[in-house]
Amino acid sequence: TALPMPPAAETCAPIIILLASQSWYDYGGCPVSQKTPVCVTTMTMPVLPIPPAIPTTMAALSVVKPGRPPVLAMVERPVPTPDAGEVLLRVDACGFCHHDRLVMAGALRRGVTPGVILGHEIAATVVSAAGDDAADWQPGDRAVSLLTAACGQCDRCLAGREHRCRVGAGIGHGRDGGFAEYVALPVSALVRIPEGMPAEQAALLACPAGVALNAVNAAAITAGDTVVVTGAGGGLGVHAVQLAAQRGAQVIAATTSPAKTPLLESLGAALVIEVDADTDLAAIVMALTDDAGADVVIDTVGPPVWPGAVRCLGQYGRLALVGDVSGAATPVNLAELIFRDLRVLGISGVNRDTLVQAVGLAAAGELHPIVSQVLPLTAACAGEAWRLVGERLVAGRVVLVPAAG
Repeated sequence: TALPMPPAAETCAPIIILLASQSWYDYGGCPVSQKTPVCVTTMTMPVLPIPPAIPTTMAALSVVKPGRPPVLAMVERPVPTPDAGEVLLRVDACGFCHHDRLVMAGALRRGVTPGVILGHEIAATVVSAAGDDAADWQPGDRAVSLLTAACGQCDRCLAGREHRCRVGAGIGHGRDGGFAEYVALPVSALVRIPEGMPAEQAALLACPAGVALNAVNAAAITAGDTVVVTGAGGGLGVHAVQLAAQRGAQVIAATTSPAKTPLLESLGAALVIEVDADTDLAAIVMALTDDAGADVVIDTVGPPVWPGAVRCLGQYGRLALVGDVSGAATPVNLAELIFRDLRVLGISGVNRDTLVQAVGLAAAGELHPIVSQVLPLTAACAGEAWRLVGERLVAGRVVLVPAAG
C-alpha cells in the first residue's frame, strides 16, 4: 500500500512515515487509511519547488461553520504582504493539532480571530523578506515557526519566554496560520531547519515535539526516573515517551488505543498500559514501583485522567501539565499536593531555545517526529483529519501539505 501523495514535484526527500498493511479507501475525495498506522518505515515525499513569481491570491482552508463535524471549504485569499521584520513563506507542510480540532468544533473560541486561517505547526520556505530586520533571511531558506508571532523585544522575549510574548499573537489563533499556501511571519518567530530535513517532520518540531521537550526539560527528567505519560499515543505523548526514554527514564506509557502499543514500545516505553474508563492507573503505577510512585507524570490529557494522574506520583513528584482535551473543571486536593511536596508545572508552549534544541536533536537523529499520515490540504482531507484525531486513530500527527505554488 502507499500513502496518498501530494501533486508531483521536482525533487523528493526521505521521511519517516507510519504505514499499515491494510488497503486505502476514498473518504469524500480524501484517500485515507481504514485503520490506525502502527509501524515505521521510510519513503520519499516531495520537496516543493519555489514558484518563479509570487501570486496575488492563494488557496486557504476556511472554517465556514464550527461544529461536530465542522463545515470546511477551500477559499481564495490574498497572499499576505509581510510587514517590516517579517518574511513571506511558502507553506511546505502544516501539522493538524488538537487545538485546530477544538476551534473547528467551536469548543475553543477565546482569543480566536474571526475568520482566522488555522494551523500553527508550520514548516515553510522563505519567498521574500521585508525590512533590515529580515535581511538575514533569503529566498529558499527553510524554517519552522514558533507557536506565537513573538516580537523578540519585550521583557518576556528577551528572557527567553517568546511563547508568552506580551504583544505577539498566536499563529493560527490570533493571526493567520499555515493551512494555506502562504503565510507571513516575523523572523523573531522562526528557526532555521537544515537542508534535507523533510518538511513533514520539521513541521512537528515546535508542536508537538518541542512542547514535549519543554515538559521533559521543565520536569528535569534524568536517568533512573520513573515517568508516566498519559495520552501516550497522541502527538504530545509519542514525543514525550521517546524524549524521556532517551534520557534514561523508565517510561510507563498509558494509552486508550491498543493498536499503538507496538509503536510506543519501539519509542522506548518500558511498559505500555492499555487503559479504559475503569482502569485505576495510579494503583497500577504504585504496584509497579513498590508504592514509591512515579517521579514524573507528563499529562497530555487533563481532566479525564484526574485525580489519578496526581495519585501516580511519589513524594517530591513533578507533574507536567501539557494538555486539556475537555476543558472541564478539575478538582484538586490541596492537602495532597502540600504534604506530598508535589510540584505542578504548566507547560503552555515552546520557546526559541527549546525549539533550537529540538531541531538539533532531529538533525542528529536523536528525535524522530512521528507522522501518522500526510494528506493534501483540501477541505475533505482537513475534515478527515478532524475525524481521525477525534476518534483517536492518529499515532503522532496528521500533516497537511498544500499544492505546489
